[in-house]
Formats: sequence, C-alpha cells, structure tokens
Amino acid sequence: MNAQAEIAAASPALEFCFRLNKAYATLTRRLDIALGTYHGLSFADFMVLSSLSRAPGGRLRRIDLAEKLGLTASGITRALIPLEKIGLVKRQSDPRDARIGYAVLTPAGGRLLANAASSAEQVSEEALQAMTPRQLETFSATLGQLAGPTQ
Repeated sequence: MNAQAEIAAASPALEFCFRLNKAYATLTRRLDIALGTYHGLSFADFMVLSSLSRAPGGRLRRIDLAEKLGLTASGITRALIPLEKIGLVKRQSDPRDARIGYAVLTPAGGRLLANAASSAEQVSEEALQAMTPRQLETFSATLGQLAGPTQ
C-alpha cells in the first residue's frame, strides 16, 4: 500500500481526529461570526472572558488561564493584550511575588460577556440540536478525557 492509500484508509482514531478538527473549525467560525457581528468579540476572546468570570474574584494567574484554554504563556499574553487595551481585562500583580501576574475581568468585560453569552448559547444550541441530552453528555465527557484535567 502506498502512502496515499494508507492516509485514505485512516484508522478510526485518525478519522475521528479529522472529523473533530473540522467540527471545531466549523463551530468556531460560526461562533466568531455571531460574536463578532453583535459584540465585537472572537470566540477566543469570549473563552478568555468566560474563564475569568468563572474564577473566584474574576481573576486567574495568567499561567492558570493559559492552561485552562490550552495555550502557552506567550499565547495567553497575545490573547490578553487586545482585551486589556479595550478595558475588558486588566493586569494585576501579586504584592508578595512580582513574578506572578493575574488577569482580572473588569466590570465592562463582565457586562460584555453577559450580553455575548446569549449569542454563544444560541449558536451552540443550533449546532447541537440533533444530539440528544444523553449523546451530548457522553460526547462532552469524551472530549473532557481528550482535553485532560483542568484546574
């Protein structure tokens, strides 16, 4: 079997990865369009704001935020810069350790997130309407296993 034939006859695991990637790209594009059109956010921005809103006090160490989102330290820095510039997130230093930096959700960020959540919910509901609650629960658990533990 040549290399092309081997790729064409992908294993079920590799085929799952192909389909998962396409589903991710399609859903992210739909969420980007809805969130961008109505709220001026990308889905990545929404995820940052959402993660901060769920954290105690609306703040997380930048490295913990990166871990939650599957980003590197430099990736989270690049994601936070535009949100800081428009006042949705602010930086906070740890008074006991200058090496530790926090990302903090601002009141403006919280308000925008609350408004944007309905758009994200609507797109998510539409995308997953064909799944039963049981299927969604099972698939979500599977994705959780793939993603690994979160903090």
